[in-house]
Amino acid sequence: MAAPIPLLAVRGSDGTSLLRGPPSCQKLASFASASRCMTFSRDGSLLGWCNNDSVSVVTTSDLLPLKNFDLQKTVMLQFSPLNGVLATWRPYTKSPAAAHGEANLHLWDLKSGQQLKSFYQKQQTSWCPSWLDDEKVAVRGVSNELHFYENNNFDVIVKKLHLKNVTDFALSPGSSPPKVAVYVPGAKGAPSFVRLYQYPHLEGATAARANKSFFKADRVTMQWNHAASAVLVTASTDVDKTGASYYGEQTLHYLAVTGETALVQLEKKGPIYDVAWSPGSAHFCVVYGFMPAKATVFNLKCDPVFDFGTGPRNACYYSPQGHLLVLAGFGNLRGQMEVWDVKKFRQVSKPQSPDSTHFSWCPDGEHVVTATCSPRLRVSNGYQVWHYTGSLLLRWEAAVGAELWEVCWQPFAPETFPEKPIRYQAPPSQLGSTEAPPSQAYRPPALRHLPAAPRAKLHEEEPPQNLREEGGDKTQSKAALRNQRKREARRAARQESGAEPEPDLVPVSSGGQSAASGGDSETDKKIKNLRKKLKAVEELKEQQASGKVLQKNQLEKIQKEAQLLKELQDLELGH
Repeated sequence: MAAPIPLLAVRGSDGTSLLRGPPSCQKLASFASASRCMTFSRDGSLLGWCNNDSVSVVTTSDLLPLKNFDLQKTVMLQFSPLNGVLATWRPYTKSPAAAHGEANLHLWDLKSGQQLKSFYQKQQTSWCPSWLDDEKVAVRGVSNELHFYENNNFDVIVKKLHLKNVTDFALSPGSSPPKVAVYVPGAKGAPSFVRLYQYPHLEGATAARANKSFFKADRVTMQWNHAASAVLVTASTDVDKTGASYYGEQTLHYLAVTGETALVQLEKKGPIYDVAWSPGSAHFCVVYGFMPAKATVFNLKCDPVFDFGTGPRNACYYSPQGHLLVLAGFGNLRGQMEVWDVKKFRQVSKPQSPDSTHFSWCPDGEHVVTATCSPRLRVSNGYQVWHYTGSLLLRWEAAVGAELWEVCWQPFAPETFPEKPIRYQAPPSQLGSTEAPPSQAYRPPALRHLPAAPRAKLHEEEPPQNLREEGGDKTQSKAALRNQRKREARRAARQESGAEPEPDLVPVSSGGQSAASGGDSETDKKIKNLRKKLKAVEELKEQQASGKVLQKNQLEKIQKEAQLLKELQDLELGH
């Protein structure tokens, strides 16, 4: 049986439309009304959208209407995992007839169309109840409590978890038994904390499966892995009191249901831009550090597995099958993306999609969509569908005066699309490739026939490093890796400028004798002295390349480099 072709839903000022996904990308239907929101059901069988007058639900197989609810001013809707319940939300308002406000969160039975329950929900954040995949348990947050319901019976609160000032929670994915992570911010000198509980064991001092406290947190983001065995907590402050970062300060914490907790140690200082679990739940990727940012894959022991080096990136996205990873730089960056083979840690392609505000993987793990949406950007609105190798399949641009608001793929069950072998060659496309051309510095025409001079770099670029131990060899220390990168950068600069390659200098041992010395103490001293001078010359050259203005005597030392190298060579040959 052939795998299905996913749909791509597009919402904008011209209405909501559906496209039959890649590689054909054919338009199927268009809904005339400009909807305020749209969403697919968890299994992709239903599509719902709402406008100022009503909420509509259609089946994606034949696009026939299923239900229509006369609900005005609805701005949010969501299906329960098994499509038993439709949740709708509109802004909380008061009126003369209802001085205490009107219920604005409604739960509807999709089969009968009857209203199951209504709640008062003032804030839009965390407005919808959270369900287990089997819908046996649902959780809703209220003031200082979490309320647990069973079998979609929202008239009876089966369990309550009372925690003073609890502000956020995250229910684990999967089926029973459910686990929930809760966050309580610190107050009056007390630290903030995140705790893990397993339903229905919520009472008592020892009920928490894991507990992690920290002081620097104004808000948190909690992410469960797909196996529901661990959660990552990104704690953020609005202001960095040290003044080092405009973005505040972030820390990353790890909590496992077994009770293990850890602070994830990040090598480079700076913000944490993005964190993503792999679909296999055994690794997670973190993008962090002042630009150019680093990206590192960690295992469940919070040990680094692979370091992608530095680059212009602030987001990471695993494919649904987990075999590919995209590192991207969106927002105020140029839209450069790196597609990596996760198993081999080999780069597949390097596409570019400037001005993108949205990225998402197609469920088939072969294609992605990038889009420029309003209100984030109100110009150049449009979207692109491309293959992960960089081959562009579809480009659509909004008409003058029109806006694109949202694009999303039709979801499917994880086993619907099996993992395919990774391709390193882009398939043919009439629109060409989105591969970014190599950047080159401008050179005046009069100088283009001369060898290129080494360019000074504003930042030290770090290449990818495999941090796993292979063949029993220990990984290098951080200082050794930095020195190795500096030597490689100097060697590449000399080759680019057409200069003679520098000789590999033999390090001097702690005993004062070089590894190549034969016992002549006077000659050894001269060799050692020449190497010190050459080392000083290299340091001066690095300072000059970074833009520092050197003194006259320092420039004279650099000019003597060739003479020092010749003297050193003569001494080593005659030694």
